[in-house]
Amino acid sequence: MKEFTIGNNDANQRLDRFLAKSVPLLPASLAQKYIRIKRIKLNGGRAERDTRLQAGDVLQLYINDEFFEAPREDNAFLTVAAPKLNIVYEDENILLVDKRPGLAVHPHDGAEYGRTLIDHIQAYLYQKRQWRPREEHSFTPALCNRIDRNTGGIVIAAKTAEALRVMNQKIKDREMDKRYLAIVEGTLKQKNGSLKGYLFKDAKKNRVFVTDSPQTGAKSCHTDYRVLASCDGLSLVECKLITGRTHQIRAQFAHAGHPLLGDGKYGKLNKKYDRNYQALYSYKLSFQFTTDAGSLAYLNGKSFQVENVDFVREYFPNYKERE
Repeated sequence: MKEFTIGNNDANQRLDRFLAKSVPLLPASLAQKYIRIKRIKLNGGRAERDTRLQAGDVLQLYINDEFFEAPREDNAFLTVAAPKLNIVYEDENILLVDKRPGLAVHPHDGAEYGRTLIDHIQAYLYQKRQWRPREEHSFTPALCNRIDRNTGGIVIAAKTAEALRVMNQKIKDREMDKRYLAIVEGTLKQKNGSLKGYLFKDAKKNRVFVTDSPQTGAKSCHTDYRVLASCDGLSLVECKLITGRTHQIRAQFAHAGHPLLGDGKYGKLNKKYDRNYQALYSYKLSFQFTTDAGSLAYLNGKSFQVENVDFVREYFPNYKERE
């Protein structure tokens, strides 16, 4: 329990607004709940969220100690009152989440604390009491892979230190198969093909460039694809990353003359279609362990998939009927 004595400078404020300033990690919805069930009391009695505080009032807060900490990246999850996750799979070790396009996986340059995928995952595990940060000082649930803000798809989160160690190694050793769905502009000549080249990353411009011949500082890039359907000047393709470079799919298809629909960075926005971010989705994940996986061995051979991808429904509504 913590007490606040209201001074002259805080007098005449509404209770809920005082709480928002004094306890910034406490979500507004949770503060309202605590007021209602009298875990937040005013002068030892009940108060309302719009009660005006007076000088000399004593505010008593019967809430967890962690809410009184200064806001930081590592405690931003506390600001998430109701985690929103589309869970594809969960067990005691890992969590597979379908990230929606537009959502950042981590805070960027100190911004968006409390509004990223990792914040919602940590809040979810904290509220289920599967993670107790004040007791587990050396481990925090973490993401094993990342997806660009405007790309959707499956993200792996580790719920234990051992799962994080094993999964990171499996990703490094490429012992899993990730498939992407994308819509590209135009009709590809080959129904099954490979895009190969060399990719150079320009960190200042936050973009990459693809060339057909080796360049200083460039790394090889290789994407296999198969065309699933074509219609109205667009092609739905499934992509398999042989290498895993930044923006690889987007840059390679643009270099091949078939930029992704909605990709203004590597192509041009097509006014014919109402889409202003790339049609790209990491929709399928298969675990294909070839070495010891320890506590995660049970995942070997399992495959997980997002069944409904928005741009497939929108631009290729009959695709499954033709599949």
